[in-house]
Amino acid sequence: MGERRLLLKARQRRQIRQLTLLLGSCLALFCLVFVWRTPSDDDYGDINRPPSMRVSPYVPRPALPSEVLENLSLGEGECEATFPGLTKEIDDAVAQGPFKVKQTGDLGPLQGRIKDGKIYIIHAQRKADLSKEMVNSRSAALHQLHRALVTSPTPLPDTVFTLNFQDQPFGTAWTYSRPAVLAHAPTDPNSRTFLMPHFSFWAWKLPFVGSMGRGAKAITALEREYEGAGRWNHKIPKAIWRGTTWFNSIHSPRLRQHLVAAAKGQAWADVQPLQWKGDNASNALPIEEFCRYKYVLHTEGVSYSGRFQFVQMCASVVITPPMHWMQHTTHLVRPLFSSSLDLSTSGRSKNSKGSGRWDARKSKSHAKTARGRPTAAAAAASSWEPSERIRKAWPMQYSPEEANIVFVAPDWSDLGDTIAWLEANPRIAEGIGRRQRDLFVGGGYFSPAAEACYWRALVRGWAKMARIDGEGWEDTEDTSFEAFTLTNGD
Repeated sequence: MGERRLLLKARQRRQIRQLTLLLGSCLALFCLVFVWRTPSDDDYGDINRPPSMRVSPYVPRPALPSEVLENLSLGEGECEATFPGLTKEIDDAVAQGPFKVKQTGDLGPLQGRIKDGKIYIIHAQRKADLSKEMVNSRSAALHQLHRALVTSPTPLPDTVFTLNFQDQPFGTAWTYSRPAVLAHAPTDPNSRTFLMPHFSFWAWKLPFVGSMGRGAKAITALEREYEGAGRWNHKIPKAIWRGTTWFNSIHSPRLRQHLVAAAKGQAWADVQPLQWKGDNASNALPIEEFCRYKYVLHTEGVSYSGRFQFVQMCASVVITPPMHWMQHTTHLVRPLFSSSLDLSTSGRSKNSKGSGRWDARKSKSHAKTARGRPTAAAAAASSWEPSERIRKAWPMQYSPEEANIVFVAPDWSDLGDTIAWLEANPRIAEGIGRRQRDLFVGGGYFSPAAEACYWRALVRGWAKMARIDGEGWEDTEDTSFEAFTLTNGD
């Protein structure tokens, strides 16, 4: 009996040893496959940072399914739930109250009627009086509106509308952009600006850009090359820009010349003025190729830039001076101001362990006073301070772990220092770029579904406040949209 008990204990000890060896082997295998890897420079930087300065790898948000993003017939409630905040520009315009829709005649913007879900053209400039680009944008906008009407799951209100298809906003109309801050209050109490989606959501006859649909497909295919852990760092570590240097806004008359000067001879820059030959440019790049670069430089034109929404589909860091013009989704950007960062020589040194890193103490909650002005410490560490106009246009500033765009000095004077800071903080840079693409592409704000939702909200918002009585609209003749598209104003 005692011998049997000893044999049993020996067997149990042997089984415990075998189980221990098995668990140890499993643990070693797990560490080998899932934990062990060659440390990167960024890892060493994280080790040398105190806990308040460490940045976690960016975790992407789940994208909406394609059956939602391609659905042109979402109801009003579904639109609001799927794309929260999409219609802020419309809501703000509606909040200004009722207004009269006055007739402009055939020399003013296009004016039309929506009745029983159909479009009728009342006033339109002759095709011969417009440039090819204006004719194309007018035609595209009408097709966008028509698509939103015929796919609506519920009837939309009848109304009379004014559609301004030119770059500069004026009068009371649907238009592509508005000033971020008005220089002075409008003298006309009926003046209203309702933003509409850019015509490229239908088509753009620019050979290296094309429609939003084409661009989105090409950019998605390219961005797949950079998905997965560590793949973002395979993007070209430069800042890319192509553009026409003389095409500037009145708010920044030398914006593009200053950019070319700041980037000249810099190793971090791939900045070139376009060399035009007829309707094409010899050094132009397909819009999707911009997404191969870590940093994409954005410049506004005479007013807005139609390419902005294309580069927002990149998982790259868009860098721009604070913007003066708002498009229908510009309010969704979350800027990180370079003025809130420590861009001093020691702070941007990539080779110094623990330096060139974002300190939580310099985030918007610590570097700004309650009135939104930089503290003395933050201002001393920066080469510029946002003006009163900029603070009014962009009252919210975001931390590096919240931002989806970077604002630099209006004259680009700290561009090189900002790129050096981002290079020294690769996790932050990647997070900014991926956060942008996750919102506008994954979140669907540039999708066909969101565009249709926005157009229908635009019709509802305008019709709610537009007053047409006593303006002679009942006596005007009109042409059906279908008939108008055959001649486009000839």
